[in-house]
This record gives sequence, structure tokens and C-alpha cells, in this order.
Amino acid sequence: MSASTGAAAVAAQTASNPLAGTTPTLQRSNTPGSTSSGAGGGSSTGSGGMDELMPLVLQLTNPDQREVVLLELSKKRESFSDLAPILWHSPGTVAALLQEIVSIYPLLTPPTLTAHASNRVCNALALLQCVASHADTRAPFLAAHVPLYLYPFLNTQSKSRPFEYLRLTSLGVIGALVKVDDADVIAFLLQTEIIPLCLRIMETGSELSKTVATFIVQKILLDETGLQYVCATAERFYAVSTVLANMVQLLQVHPSVRLLKHVVRCFLRLADNMRAREALKTCLPASLRDSTFSAALHNDATVQKWLTQLLQVVGPPVPGGSSGDAASGGANAGSGGTAVVGNPMSSGDGK
Repeated sequence: MSASTGAAAVAAQTASNPLAGTTPTLQRSNTPGSTSSGAGGGSSTGSGGMDELMPLVLQLTNPDQREVVLLELSKKRESFSDLAPILWHSPGTVAALLQEIVSIYPLLTPPTLTAHASNRVCNALALLQCVASHADTRAPFLAAHVPLYLYPFLNTQSKSRPFEYLRLTSLGVIGALVKVDDADVIAFLLQTEIIPLCLRIMETGSELSKTVATFIVQKILLDETGLQYVCATAERFYAVSTVLANMVQLLQVHPSVRLLKHVVRCFLRLADNMRAREALKTCLPASLRDSTFSAALHNDATVQKWLTQLLQVVGPPVPGGSSGDAASGGANAGSGGTAVVGNPMSSGDGK
């Protein structure tokens, strides 16, 4: 299986631990699974040792050796518990990883990214995900604004496999940041365009990309500052709720319990805000109120519980409301759902 498939699987796993069982991973035969360390920075040391790690890290700064080393470190990243701080503090290493990222910018527009180029940059992104996950390197990773280098990848729209893996692996880096429940991470992301980028992927991406993007939005909403930010203006609220409702409509045609779980959890969290709760009386999708998803959720007690709580908190729909349309256009949300999210969700709007 290709290196980019392995990197994509890492991205999927960023959402698996906080909500056990809600996010699957792609299966692969020859690449380790999740990030090298969790919120606490620790992981199984395995058989890797410093004598093996240091020469590989040093070779990253050599352009002639970099491609092979990227693949090797990506495969072995779980074997080295100190990989993240060593990558971050070794002279020239992070610059080499960023060079890998910016070198493919010209391939984004027009979309000419090849599978080989995608494989290579996804291996670099997998190493950055290690840095984003580690407690000792997360803060300087944010302070250096490294996530911003990934946003051009999230902004791509080509549905070809190289681009899909590129978006998914980039989402994995952001997912690794948000899953640790760090208020500084949320504060940083709210100053950027991550929510509009995720909203577009939630509507147009593959199921796996939608799942990770929705997980990121969910984690932002679960933070009190994030919830207040989204609910600060009608435009922001309707930008998010309209995309979520559009997803519910698509899920009626193409069911996915793993994705529906995140969507329901986002709606439930929005309902914690009083003004949003009142708006949901009219814009909550009717298919969440009736038995549309009963069969799909028959074996999932967790999402059944969330959905029951959501309906209890929101209450019955307002007479004459248009819950089935998810308030499309209710606050100039736009016919496409995401057409106006760039401005309403901008950090400069109402902050």
C-alpha cells in the first residue's frame, strides 16, 4: 500500500481516541497507525533507539537523501518516543519539512499533483503530526504558525486521490492539535480560517475527510471560547448549522453512522448556547426529529443518547418553521451552504 495511504490512515485516527469508536481508520499492511505520542507526549518506545534515530533525522537536511528518510521515519515514527522534540530541535529539520510543503504549492493550481509528489509530502506531514501531538513541541509548533502552511492544501478542491490524501493528512495534523483539549490551540485556530476550510470539506470531501473535518469543528465547539465564537453572530451560526444540515440531507442518501455521530454531537453542543438553541427550533433538520435514522442507529447507544438529548434540549419545532431546510438562507447563508462562510467565520468578524 502506498505511503500516502498510510499517512491518510494516521489522519483518520486523530478523531478516534476522544470519541472511541466514532472514527475508523484505513487499513494498511506496512505502515504504523497513529501518531507517535499522545497529549502527554509518551508512547511505546519499541525497538527504536537514539543511535538509529539521529542519523535519520540528520539526513533530512540533505536533499539527496530526504525522500528515502521521510518514508523511513514515517514508517517508524511510533518506535521513537522522542521523535517530535528531536525533529523540532535539530537544526534545519523543520525547515526541511516546510520546504517539502511549499515545494508543491505550484502543483495545486492548476491541479497537477502526482501520486509520487503526494506520497512524499504526506510523509513530511506525518512527521509534523508527531510534532503537533507531543506535549513538549505543541506550543512552539503553534507559536511558529506552522499549521498555516497546511491551509493551501485544505483549500484545494480536486477530487483526485493525490489531492484527497493531501487534504486528509493535513486535516490529521490539525486533528492532532485539537484532540488534546488545549485552550491555546483553539484560540490559535479561531484566529485563522480553519472553520471555513473545514466547512467546505464537510460538504464536498470524501467520507473520511468529512469525518475528520467535522471532528475538528466539533472539538472547537466543545471549547467554551469556540462555542461563543461560532454563536457570536447569526452569520457564523447559520454558516455552521447550514453545513451540518446539508450533511444530514446527504446522509439520508448515503448513510454513515460514523459521520452522523459527529454531526449530531455538533448540533448538541450548539444547543448549549441559548440563542443557538432557539434558532435550532426552526433549523434543526426534520430527519433528526423523526425516525429517518432509527435503523442506522439501532446498534449505537451513544449517538442515540446524544440525539435524544438534542431533541429534549431543543424542544418541538416552532409552528410554521422550516426545519427541513436547515434555515438555508435564514441569515444570508447562501444557496450552497458554504458560499459565504469565508466572511462570516472570519476571525475579524465580531471579535
